[in-house]
Amino acid sequence: MVTLTPLMIGDYPFTAITVKLPKTNFMAVTNENGYIMCGALDVALLNEKLKDRKIIAGRAVGVRTIEQLLEAPLESITYEAESLGIHPGMSGREALLKMAKPL
Repeated sequence: MVTLTPLMIGDYPFTAITVKLPKTNFMAVTNENGYIMCGALDVALLNEKLKDRKIIAGRAVGVRTIEQLLEAPLESITYEAESLGIHPGMSGREALLKMAKPL
C-alpha cells in the first residue's frame, strides 16, 4: 500500500510518502527542492555517481513512521544539502525547513 499525505512544516507544504513493504516500510518527506528519507536512501550513490544532479537529501535510520522520520537526527546528507546548512545530527524537521526556502 502507498500513502501520500499532505504535510505542513512551519508554513511550508510537503508531501509524506509511505510505502508498506513486506517486513519494512519505505518513507520519505519531500517538496520541490529536496527530501529526507528512511535508511533505504543511498547517500553515497547520490554524492558520487549522481553528483551532477545536485540532489538535496538526508537519511535517517531506525525510523518506522513519518513522525519518527521528522524527529530523528539525520545520519547522512548529500553535498548539496550540506551547502544549505543541513548537517548530520540535525532533525529531519529542521532539515526540511532549510529545504523549504526558495533556491
